[in-house]
Amino acid sequence: MVVYDAMADALTDDDVDRLFHALADATRRDILSRTMRADQSITALSRGYDMSFAAVQKHVTVLADAGLVSKERRGRERLVRAVPARVRRARELLSRYESLWRERAAGIEAILAADDSVRGTARST
Repeated sequence: MVVYDAMADALTDDDVDRLFHALADATRRDILSRTMRADQSITALSRGYDMSFAAVQKHVTVLADAGLVSKERRGRERLVRAVPARVRRARELLSRYESLWRERAAGIEAILAADDSVRGTARST
């Protein structure tokens, strides 16, 4: 299954899997939040967590593989910057899934309402 975004670029199943896998971890969501406020070096990011520099670097790599952040070398440091367009894509996907769910729920409600009206008619005769 391929999901299409509003700008007509395709997101493959693998793209969607990487995106939601990256967002599934609290540390990665926090890194994304921090980099949305301001570019951060991996060194600065690592100071905010009770884990090794290498572990933070792995989290950043997962986010980068999903396209949620980009990394840029500045001198000896790697700056991490959020990619808001990719965050919007995740929101758009979730909105589509929510719409599908709401349509399904409305369909179930319609079936139940029809069933109630049939039962009501049968009782009144």
